Amino acid sequence: MTEAKAVAVVPAPKKTTWSKVQPFAFGAVAASFSTFCVQPIDMVKVRLQLSGEGGGSVVKNPLKMCALIVKQEGPLAFYKGMSAAIFRQCTYGTARLGVFRTLSDALKEEGKPINAGVSALAGMAAGVCGSMVGTPSDVVLVRMQADATLPPEKRRNYTNVFSALARIVKEEGVPALWKGNMPNIYRNVAMSVGMLATYDQAKQAIAPYMAPGFWHNFASSSIAGVSASVLSLPFDFVKTRLQKQVPGPDGKLPYSSFFDCGIKSIRSEGLFSVYKGFFVFCLRVGPHAMITLLTLEELNRRAKQLGWS
Repeated sequence: MTEAKAVAVVPAPKKTTWSKVQPFAFGAVAASFSTFCVQPIDMVKVRLQLSGEGGGSVVKNPLKMCALIVKQEGPLAFYKGMSAAIFRQCTYGTARLGVFRTLSDALKEEGKPINAGVSALAGMAAGVCGSMVGTPSDVVLVRMQADATLPPEKRRNYTNVFSALARIVKEEGVPALWKGNMPNIYRNVAMSVGMLATYDQAKQAIAPYMAPGFWHNFASSSIAGVSASVLSLPFDFVKTRLQKQVPGPDGKLPYSSFFDCGIKSIRSEGLFSVYKGFFVFCLRVGPHAMITLLTLEELNRRAKQLGWS
């Protein structure tokens, strides 16, 4: 009889501190870089969403809105709220991208591609976590971008993100920092599933037809950008209006809840008002998703070359 040979079990390599931090650190860099690139488009998107509110004139053409912003406020207005935008990505973007990659890596079976259900679950969790830490900076960003649309006596005139955060706490209380948090969670869950989960699944679907590399990642990120836009715009529309609103002459806010805002907007402006600025939103979300995902891929590739990952 032959004796059974013992099979050596190779233990899985231990995770270093850097390997745990890496998804969050690279997420912050990638999200901040992409935000800087698309900030002017985001400004136009916000202004289009707010046009027509309260019976004001409606501007549907993004080029006309660009011309209007330049004429009334100057070209630097496209980067109004930039400090809040970068701070938002250092909170929301870092948490969202880091949590998604950490969770999806932990949940997938060893040696097998991640399935759609696990990707979606990781995307939902990432959206919730990102929203909880990122909503304060998102409130500030929307207010800074929308300030010029308010009457002069109602403008807040925040100078930067930190000044705005301090003033909000002082003037409105800490809970005001999470104003619109629920629609923000809805929006970010939709965005994370549409962008991150779709990207992983698109890469797998395209793999038999394209070799790994830049163009493979480019095609996958394009699909993810469109998916994220379609799923998240209605939530982004309502979130923007809730975070921008100011009390009327009677001291009451125009909208009492997420659903109240959505219903009132649809009744007064039509069913497709929640997709107002869709083209600009795609131009904003699509490139943002693509730049973020491609930057992440490049950072991870460089890290492997340097032996960091």
